[in-house]
Amino acid sequence: MQKAIINKFGFLLVAVSLLIAMPVMAQHNGHNHNHGSHGHNHDHHNHGHNHNHGHNHGHNHGSHGHNHNHDHHNHNHGHNHNHNHGSHGHGHNHNHNHAAQAANAAADNYGDGEFNVSEMIMHHIADANQFELVHGFGFPLPCLLYNTDKGTFDVFMSSKLGHGHTYKGYKMHHGQVETVDGSNFIDFSITKNVLFMLIAAILLCVIFLSVAKAYRKREGQAPKGMQSFFEPLINFVIDEIAKPNIGHKYMKFVPFLCTVFFFILILNLLGLVPFLGNPNVSGNIAVTLVLSIFTFILININGNKDYWMHILWPPGVPTFVKPILILVEFAGIFIKPIALAIRLFANISGGHIIILSLISLIFIFGDMGKSMAGATGGIALAVPFVLFMNCIELLVAFLQAYIFTMLSALFIGQAVEEHHH
Repeated sequence: MQKAIINKFGFLLVAVSLLIAMPVMAQHNGHNHNHGSHGHNHDHHNHGHNHNHGHNHGHNHGSHGHNHNHDHHNHNHGHNHNHNHGSHGHGHNHNHNHAAQAANAAADNYGDGEFNVSEMIMHHIADANQFELVHGFGFPLPCLLYNTDKGTFDVFMSSKLGHGHTYKGYKMHHGQVETVDGSNFIDFSITKNVLFMLIAAILLCVIFLSVAKAYRKREGQAPKGMQSFFEPLINFVIDEIAKPNIGHKYMKFVPFLCTVFFFILILNLLGLVPFLGNPNVSGNIAVTLVLSIFTFILININGNKDYWMHILWPPGVPTFVKPILILVEFAGIFIKPIALAIRLFANISGGHIIILSLISLIFIFGDMGKSMAGATGGIALAVPFVLFMNCIELLVAFLQAYIFTMLSALFIGQAVEEHHH
């Protein structure tokens, strides 16, 4: 049976080598709170009354030119420009500390320069036009953008928008492309989620083709190698999901059910590998919604007469109740796929959010590197829970693939079931 399924429908199962570890959070180590870079540094040694009628630029190179940065006690022996406007020379000494300003600009990755847990989490679970393994290390992705207001189609790599640069009227904000002037555009880019969906599809094709080839070569023999790994999983989808929920017409829908099960499983497992950036593909509502739309189409295309009569004119109920039931049953046509999409999206995203929240405790307790004792306490508290949650997420990866496939089979079975009145 497994040979027939693989040869006819081309189904494969991927064997993913899973590494469970904490996601790398190195990008949160660079938040420097230098509140004195842009302010006015008052030279407490230059309070003399200078009766100069004009703009006097005094360069103080001596011992009285110390600018006291009261935030971090940094004594910068630089050039102090005393701009004396008017008859009394109480000027402001502007300390042009360009190095500190550049460091602050690079450190403020999340807006105000302080560690924002919610913003960090949303940044990590959201889709992006660039792929980062850790902050500052990754590779660009192709941007394919059609500007509907200007009628232009722009193609370039996301590296063009790195380090705050703009290119062809576009800019990068938290990993996502935006227009500088606020014009509308359609994004056809290969984003991080699209990249991993392509990787999952390639893995499926490569492994399925190799397994099908092995079945042809070893016809009538006991499976070995990858065959022995795939056979119980394929049997599980057929015997425990398709047959009980669909009935004698189950073989017609096995290709779809196997594809959905293995595709979701691969995406869930890839999302647990930390050195791949922990992609949250099946935790993207757009991805789960498209998968549920396929189920929606199969349900309603294959629905028989009894299925549609049960919706449009429910049997066995009083006539005055039927209008209410018709509305409820008709709404159920759309509620079923929406429930499928939200269930998968919420469970996968929830797991990522919990793990990232636990890791954030290290930076919160450590006050962004200011307290080693606090950071040590955060590590002692967070690491065991993170490892435990990763083990739970490994179970959830299989469980959510099973639940989505099982509910799809159940809804399809209700549509093709022959009713006996």
